Amino acid sequence: MSERREPRPDAWADLEDEADKQPFKALTHEEAQALMARERSVSPWRVIAVQAVVGMVMAGLLWLITRRQDWTASVLYGAAAVVVPGALMARGVTSRLSSLAPAVSAVSVMLWEFGKIAVSVAMLALAPKLVPGLSWPALLVALIVCIKVYWVALLWRGRRKS
Repeated sequence: MSERREPRPDAWADLEDEADKQPFKALTHEEAQALMARERSVSPWRVIAVQAVVGMVMAGLLWLITRRQDWTASVLYGAAAVVVPGALMARGVTSRLSSLAPAVSAVSVMLWEFGKIAVSVAMLALAPKLVPGLSWPALLVALIVCIKVYWVALLWRGRRKS
């Protein structure tokens, strides 16, 4: 009763991208310069600065509305839990050592990302000891809003190109 089945054809085998059909063309120095000028990246330092400003604005608005020092401190600490680790990572990945070779750069980004996560977790664990009258909801809202600044930076970059 065992039937011998024919192998099923690979459904993806007949699909080719247009990019696969075109031969690879190396760019000249001038073409590479023009491409880099056209595709400018957003500086990590600019993103971190905007995150810090957003955190301070949130804290200032909360202080004006509620006059609650504990909530304001919680918002500032939540913003710091994003800005401080982000600044450490930006410093690490933009160092001269991190740009020696592609493999070194990839490992550097990975290691600095682990460090960033460790510092973030440590800051959140220490929050109840460091912030008197800590408000977790205020801290977490600030943390989330400051993290989302990355998306705003990507939107800025996309709008500049068009």
